[in-house]
Amino acid sequence: MSDKSKIISGFSKLSKQQKIDWLNSLTSHSKADAILKEQLAPDPKTQNIFDGLSENVVSNFVLPFSVAPNFLINGKSYCVPMVIEESSVVAAAASAAKFWAMRGGIKTEVISTTKLGQVHFSWDGTSEELHLIWEELVELFLVATEDLTKNMRARGGGIKKIELKDFSHIEPDYYQILVSFDTKDSMGANFINSILERIGDILEDFVGSHPQLKHHNLEVIMAILSNYTPDCIVRASVECRLDKEDLPHCGQSGTMAFAKKIQKAVRIAEIDPYRATTHNKGIFNGVDAVIIATGNDFRAVEACGHTYAGRNGQYASLSHCEVTETTFKFWLDLPLAVGTVGGLTTLHPLAKLSLELLGNPSAEELMQIVAATGLMQNYAALKSLVTTGIQHGHMKMHLSNIVNHLEASPAETQNILEHFQEKKVTFTAVRDYLAAIRRQKV
Repeated sequence: MSDKSKIISGFSKLSKQQKIDWLNSLTSHSKADAILKEQLAPDPKTQNIFDGLSENVVSNFVLPFSVAPNFLINGKSYCVPMVIEESSVVAAAASAAKFWAMRGGIKTEVISTTKLGQVHFSWDGTSEELHLIWEELVELFLVATEDLTKNMRARGGGIKKIELKDFSHIEPDYYQILVSFDTKDSMGANFINSILERIGDILEDFVGSHPQLKHHNLEVIMAILSNYTPDCIVRASVECRLDKEDLPHCGQSGTMAFAKKIQKAVRIAEIDPYRATTHNKGIFNGVDAVIIATGNDFRAVEACGHTYAGRNGQYASLSHCEVTETTFKFWLDLPLAVGTVGGLTTLHPLAKLSLELLGNPSAEELMQIVAATGLMQNYAALKSLVTTGIQHGHMKMHLSNIVNHLEASPAETQNILEHFQEKKVTFTAVRDYLAAIRRQKV
């Protein structure tokens, strides 16, 4: 039976302090008040911005804001901001970026920037009847949305194409209007959705008043952008010569053996969805960290990327590798819909600073930076997996979290860090060593 005593009405109308008081009553230690207030921004103006970003805000959830230097992308140097709670991710990305900066850097290119939106509707007439009026409807859609697209068109964007899709052979009476957009430096969600809703209204009005069609029933089901953007693609790649031994050796087996091992690891992720899931998760460790730091929507980017990874009928690797007798090439194709103007990018002070650190990039430039970070994270993870194993570097970076968990003093922490420089790190080993230090003191 549910605990109805914890059901509350009118919660959103309470003041922040009243919300916190109620939350405090739900905790056993009754420290919610202090914990929540500790994380509030000291500047009321900044906190007001955060309060406006969501509903029922009672505090802020703070994540580390890190930077990864030495990214050389298309000959230009970047210090990449990353928001993530896993230190090994930032360390790995920075290390891989420096490694490839010494080998010509990362090459990137934006292949396309088209974003999509859909008007889903039911229609009990025939497909032929819709096609007869389609050109007239498209012209009407474009004219009727001119006020919404004016500013975007002035920047070189706007509506690129409007198509009619017939799905009635799969789902009775189901049709769709698919609209392609270019939103330039804006992510464009509100822009796209406003246009789609206008198109939906026009469609219903037009058919409802058309003398040959009004005896049919047309109903708009929903109008919404799609977060799947397979035509908004960026490629990031690295390449080096193997005959000059530009890659590190894998033990005693040499450069070629290391390259082949990386290639095999990527191939496994191309054919096995179980491995591909973890492989791509590593890519998004880097991608998401930059997306969050720049105030973009990491949920949309993740959903789109994973859909793209399964576009051929089986979930597979987003990165690829090619090894010849003389060359190693490693690359990544990624769908990315991002923005550098509007929304959180200008509201959140750290998101704004992130973009300034990157030189206030355009949306296309940010796409390339994000993809390059995902590629570096993927390379670093694969390098660890096929050489020392993933835990070696991960646990070294995790050591500071362990000593914090064990509440080690500054002197104890320094002792532990020095002791485990060349030793295997596990929670048990650190705990036992700390206990030994404390016994010696006694």
